[in-house]
Amino acid sequence: MSEDPKHDTTDKLVEAYERMLKQTHEAIEKAQQESAPLFREIVDTTRERMVELGELTREEAEKVSDYVKRDIEDAAKYIADTGQDIRDWWRFDLELMEKRMLDMFKLVADQTSLQLAQWAETARQMSLYQAGEITGPGTLVCDQCGAETHFVKAGRIPPCADCGGTRFRRRADSEHSES
Repeated sequence: MSEDPKHDTTDKLVEAYERMLKQTHEAIEKAQQESAPLFREIVDTTRERMVELGELTREEAEKVSDYVKRDIEDAAKYIADTGQDIRDWWRFDLELMEKRMLDMFKLVADQTSLQLAQWAETARQMSLYQAGEITGPGTLVCDQCGAETHFVKAGRIPPCADCGGTRFRRRADSEHSES
């Protein structure tokens, strides 16, 4: 029996986030041969498959699929709104990121940007990140004090290291200061 069941769940959900993103990426690659993929349907199918295989409980799968959808929609909105490359959305040294994660995330975000108009309201509502949730790579800014938290891979969002705040947003381009 594990000494820290919450830690086991955290690791399980981070690993599940990466698996769900990978399976979504593979489904989109396959669907590109046939027709334009429907991102939400693919994530939902992937979520159901993970539950059926016993990889996650229904509740865990719902959480992880919501996290994947939120991150992909946020990246797609950024790409659609700014015309910038996804690397600008992440705002950190991509050498730190595993190439496979970059490739998967980039393909899914590019495809999702084509469907963004349908999800504009959902994307706005889901752009708020809470401590304890799982997020993909990128930089989050504390709503309370403005401190940045950087993720080079999927992970659980901790409370703000500076003020203990629990609400975060992706840093907007206008907040990005160049050195």
